[in-house]
Amino acid sequence: MKLLESTGISRRHLLTMAGASAAAALMARSPLLAKGPETALAIANSADRKNPSFGPVKQIDAGVLSVGYIEAGPPTGRPVILLHGWPYDIHSFVDVAPLLASSGYRVIVPYLRGYGSTRFLSNEAVRNGQQSALAIDVIDLMDGLKIEKATVAGFDWGARTANIVAAIWPDRCKALVSVSGYLIGNQEAGKLPLPPKAELQWWYQYYFATERGRNGYDKNRRDFATLIWQLASPKWAFDDVTFDRTAASFDNPDHVAIVIHNYRWRLGVAEGELKYDDLEKKLAQSPAINVPTITLEGDANGAPHPEPSAYRSKFTGKYEHRTINGGIGHNLPQEAPQAFVKAVLDVDG
Repeated sequence: MKLLESTGISRRHLLTMAGASAAAALMARSPLLAKGPETALAIANSADRKNPSFGPVKQIDAGVLSVGYIEAGPPTGRPVILLHGWPYDIHSFVDVAPLLASSGYRVIVPYLRGYGSTRFLSNEAVRNGQQSALAIDVIDLMDGLKIEKATVAGFDWGARTANIVAAIWPDRCKALVSVSGYLIGNQEAGKLPLPPKAELQWWYQYYFATERGRNGYDKNRRDFATLIWQLASPKWAFDDVTFDRTAASFDNPDHVAIVIHNYRWRLGVAEGELKYDDLEKKLAQSPAINVPTITLEGDANGAPHPEPSAYRSKFTGKYEHRTINGGIGHNLPQEAPQAFVKAVLDVDG
């Protein structure tokens, strides 16, 4: 059980997540999980049981970027693309990826623009963090990897990006797993005032709207991210090694510019690029998502997030919502990897 505690997975959590029968079904679908979660993680993370890591990061030119990504599983397997958020990175899926790979999936986990080894191909490119740009990055990556259709799953920025891919390019999205549900937004909605308690939760957006905020984030990237992790996942006892492994991705030379533009654009205090205007007009209509979808929410998510009832109508295809109990916060794939894996397997099945 020490192995399970150190990796955040326990047989009890697996069995209570959705009942013993559901856990048995999950185990039956994965060669590693069939041997039990202890064996699965021991094999997948034998190099470093407490702080597992990925293999070499690959690079591919895709659209305006040279994208850094990891790939796991058979190259002919069913593709699944896992998308991280801010202030996180690909290591949010460090336990998810080997379990999906063991189930026969071709797992792709890219660094978003402004993170890790992902770089712009041109020094003249606009360091744009708006939602449509991030979504087109995924389509460009799929084209570069010759992936016609994939299951797309993510949280935070990654969930919003996955939502857009599913809504706008359903022919490229087989199924969707989205933490915190429907997150597609627009600048006009971002201008509407919220009740004071809700506004308080978005304090960092207003901070980033100022040059003081930009400079403060640039100077204190790690301290800032530590604070966000603690606020967003108040019951997640992450250690320094886990945090530092992810924080290294914030040293990307475009990181601050992308983060600041992302939040300024949402508030309508920064312009986007004209080439994305048509796409943003479509997104401003809050398009429905009709691909099979499972939405997830942690019972201890300290980050701002909508209630499931608020977005249920936006999913018009086969749909299910799951609340994951046990003190699970915002970084759900890393805090509850077995629940995330099960959602991918179920929505694809």
